[in-house]
Amino acid sequence: MASLNVGNLGEYLREQRRNAQLSLRQLAEAAGVSNPYLSQIERGLRKPSAEVLQQVAKALRISAETLYVRAGILDAERDREEFGREGATRAVILADPGLTERQKQVLLQIYESFRKENGPGTAQQAAADENDRKAPRAPEADGAQDTGDPGPRVADGSDAGPRHTTDRPDRPA
Repeated sequence: MASLNVGNLGEYLREQRRNAQLSLRQLAEAAGVSNPYLSQIERGLRKPSAEVLQQVAKALRISAETLYVRAGILDAERDREEFGREGATRAVILADPGLTERQKQVLLQIYESFRKENGPGTAQQAAADENDRKAPRAPEADGAQDTGDPGPRVADGSDAGPRHTTDRPDRPA
């Protein structure tokens, strides 16, 4: 049989299987596929279905999406365009060879939880709020200036706010 172009899927699966310290037979059993079929996938002789890839990914405890991209089922470039920044972020995380599959999954889970927490449009508001906190404050309209004196204390010992002086001659400082 001639080798199929499945985007180095077989080599990747073999590497992941070895990292998981599983034999071909153990992985085949855990994924619910035959040992010869899994061997053919690893050697690039068969292109598995998305369902088989999902079973193998689950048995290896890795991302099925990564396997889909490597098998040519998902196109990472198209997904970046289609899903905008979210898809691009996911694709970059999944494609990073310096991360383990477990680290990639944890990063994706954190990323998704932040996106859900912020909701649509909340990220823009959070950025605007952050900019407001960093921007210098304009002096008060009546010409009052902060003297640096913390001002009077309240009964509980907390600060009641800064004392202000005015530049107005009609008001005592």
